[in-house]
Amino acid sequence: MITTAKSHTGRHSAYRHLRRRTYHMLGGEGHDETVVKILDYALVTLICINCVFSILESVEHLSIMHGHIFRAFDKFSVIVFSIEYLLRVWTAVEMDDTRFHHPLMGRLRYLFTPMAIVDLIAIAPFYLGIFFEVDLRAMRVLRLLRVFKLTRYSQAMTIMIAVLRQEARAIGALLFVFVVILTFVSSLMYLLEHLAQPRVFADIPSAMWWAVVTMTTLGYGDMVPVTPLGRVIGACTAVIGVGMIALPAGVLASGFSEQVRIRREAYLESVEKVMSGGQIPRRARRRLEETRQRLGLSHDEASYMLEKAVRAPTHCPHCGGRLDHRHGEDEPGGGI
Repeated sequence: MITTAKSHTGRHSAYRHLRRRTYHMLGGEGHDETVVKILDYALVTLICINCVFSILESVEHLSIMHGHIFRAFDKFSVIVFSIEYLLRVWTAVEMDDTRFHHPLMGRLRYLFTPMAIVDLIAIAPFYLGIFFEVDLRAMRVLRLLRVFKLTRYSQAMTIMIAVLRQEARAIGALLFVFVVILTFVSSLMYLLEHLAQPRVFADIPSAMWWAVVTMTTLGYGDMVPVTPLGRVIGACTAVIGVGMIALPAGVLASGFSEQVRIRREAYLESVEKVMSGGQIPRRARRRLEETRQRLGLSHDEASYMLEKAVRAPTHCPHCGGRLDHRHGEDEPGGGI
């Protein structure tokens, strides 16, 4: 009985080791490993080729001549993406977040995370085409959604998502103001232009299209006010639109700057935790490399901060208090 228990424990340990190793291979950790990098590059290449093939397949003569190649490659891609999706669901319990540690509920929660939904969207069109009659042109367009899988491998997109989360309230407030102005201007323009152009400004929703085009300074020219007062309102709308479009750009730029600062400080905190006597142990360098990749910092940026942290004095030469290099101040109780 003891032998059976040991055998069961051994199998369970091997199962856990395989699952953990698979999680690492899929990019959960250990991005500096050569095998993990090769797998990442292969998946990124496959996604890019899929997008190119989906675009080329929309060209009629290419679709007729090479349709069998497109279809075969699509099936191969679906098999690969399906296996990847199932492996990610299987290894979700290995994530650091405790919400996903439960064998059943953790995996169910993972299914509704943004990246899991993106992975599902990448393979869903193929399976929908098997069970339902779907327009082939729509299927080609839906396959282009696989490009969103690149967000898993792009640090720029990771930072962009973090910025959007950070500035969600500010962006939401700007969108609310935009909608209020849009509704007001559209209603006013409908009242002014409807009698002069009953077909062009037929209703308020039609006037909203004009307001969006004008406020974004596109100016397609399909709807143009002809009354004097309507032109005055149109000019004011265009000027207001310039300001409304510039505000979100400023918010996002500020958000990017703040996010980079936060990530640099987080990296410096990690450096300070592992640094001992002005030196960084070899074992700690691996963890710092993982931290660097997780935070999306470049090699040059990380090297500069490492060199600066190593050369900088850790204690004040006058009072002996520990220096905080992130803010240029001593810890409480110290002073220069």
